[in-house]
Amino acid sequence: MEEPILAWFSQNGRDLPWRRTRDPYAILVSEVMLQQTQVERVIPRWERWLARWPDVRALAAETPAEVIREWQGLGYNRRAINLHRTAQQVAAEGWPVDLTRLPGVGAYTASALRAFAWGDDVLPVDTNIARVQERTRHSFSPRCAQALFDLGREICIARVPRCGSCPLAFACPSRGLRYEPLRKQSRFEGSFRQRRAATLRLVAERERTRSELDDEAVAALYRDGLVEVHGELVRLPA
Repeated sequence: MEEPILAWFSQNGRDLPWRRTRDPYAILVSEVMLQQTQVERVIPRWERWLARWPDVRALAAETPAEVIREWQGLGYNRRAINLHRTAQQVAAEGWPVDLTRLPGVGAYTASALRAFAWGDDVLPVDTNIARVQERTRHSFSPRCAQALFDLGREICIARVPRCGSCPLAFACPSRGLRYEPLRKQSRFEGSFRQRRAATLRLVAERERTRSELDDEAVAALYRDGLVEVHGELVRLPA
């Protein structure tokens, strides 16, 4: 089933900027940004980030406060802190053999780095690739990784797959099936996540007193290393 999907990808694959590099740092930034964030939103932010901090040493030398400010609007701000800590670790020690030793790098991100930066023979299996493999009952080789990402995002989607447009439909045992709706992520509007984000945004503008802020949100941000609390003053990490 691999030749048909590769032929489809050659005609339909997305031209994403991080697919044109083997730089592990640039690839890591893309992978971290893409966690629970749409590709269209990530592209300009990834380009801006790399223009500002083109390598791990540049990012490592920056203050956590500036990294958090630059991350504003991407959500899940702890990702920014983990990325900064990773840059500091790599700048000091180099890339470890076990990439999961890096802050915030799990098994999938480690596999993606190995495959796309160093060309290791490993398939990074995310939700999209796992879905395609489960439905087709085929274990794809690493050379199909980018094609599988796009197929899972555009064609073999979660609830109602677009089998009529799928290059694998001719041999897919799941062709024509429909699936139960996935459990939706809790609403952001009115949630504690929104309160945290709003509080961090205020602190990113300038140092604030605790009386100005949502105290419960401040406590959560402090636990995640996103703010410092000095008596009554709350500010971004120095």
